[in-house]
Amino acid sequence: MPPAPSPSPRSAARAALLMLASTLFFGLMAITIRFASRTLPTFEIAFFRNAVGLLVLMPLLLRSRASMRTTQLPKYLLRSAIGIGSMLCSFWAIGHLPLSQAVSLSYSTPLFVTIAAVLWLGEIVRRRRWTAVLLGFVGVLVIVRPGTSDFTHGSLIALAAAVLSAIVAIQIKQLSRVDAPDTIVFYTYLFWVPLSFVPALFVWQWPQPMAWLWLVLTGICGTGGQLLWTRALKIGDVSALTPISFMQLPVVSVAGMLLFNEKIDRYTVTGALIIFAANAYIAQREAQLARRSQTSAPVGASRPTE
Repeated sequence: MPPAPSPSPRSAARAALLMLASTLFFGLMAITIRFASRTLPTFEIAFFRNAVGLLVLMPLLLRSRASMRTTQLPKYLLRSAIGIGSMLCSFWAIGHLPLSQAVSLSYSTPLFVTIAAVLWLGEIVRRRRWTAVLLGFVGVLVIVRPGTSDFTHGSLIALAAAVLSAIVAIQIKQLSRVDAPDTIVFYTYLFWVPLSFVPALFVWQWPQPMAWLWLVLTGICGTGGQLLWTRALKIGDVSALTPISFMQLPVVSVAGMLLFNEKIDRYTVTGALIIFAANAYIAQREAQLARRSQTSAPVGASRPTE
């Protein structure tokens, strides 16, 4: 079977712009989550992110006229429940850890996707990709610094978000074998809203006027970032787009310094660069394999949050 053709220069440029816009949207979402976390619990922020996201998506989904029929409802429920767990851990980390650290650790997701693909899907990963995975985990250790006075248990919550996000990535890969992307998005949000509403009820606080702004912006930025991210990967080469997705780190690092008086930690920067190098290699190898088998872009591409 011949390899799939590479994107044209025009398509590659469009994909790069979409990925850059997605990165900025995700960066803005992290900032709005941090502002909302000053007065509201994580459970409630997650609910509003999903509710606003569903409202934003409904007109687009109805316009696409995609079939919403599926025979995989139990799988969607499981995927959504694990996704909510990942979202809660990620939002908590963004609200309570330095922004640069929370986002840097979120980029470890592709490392866990590689491991999950071996254990769950039986994919074969050879020596060079395993070496890249090990290198990535060295970067994680540099950021987390276990056994030192700088270690915080909150960093483990950020890593839990990455692990759960990796499991979700594998589930999406399985669901996409049967259902269209719009169908997956529709049922994900349909389950996300009630699943996130139940825990939010136990900690509910009516948002102050300014908090409403942050909640609405969180939903808009998160959903917009997702839409742009998926469209970028649909038309572009994941190995070329992965470096662009890492532009979120300097955005949130500068925002953390200017808006929240956070220091840019050299260990976090060093660890993030190591993770970036590992992810770039993994993305390149998986893109090559995807082209050979004429499949879509790998699901393990770096995406900071749900």
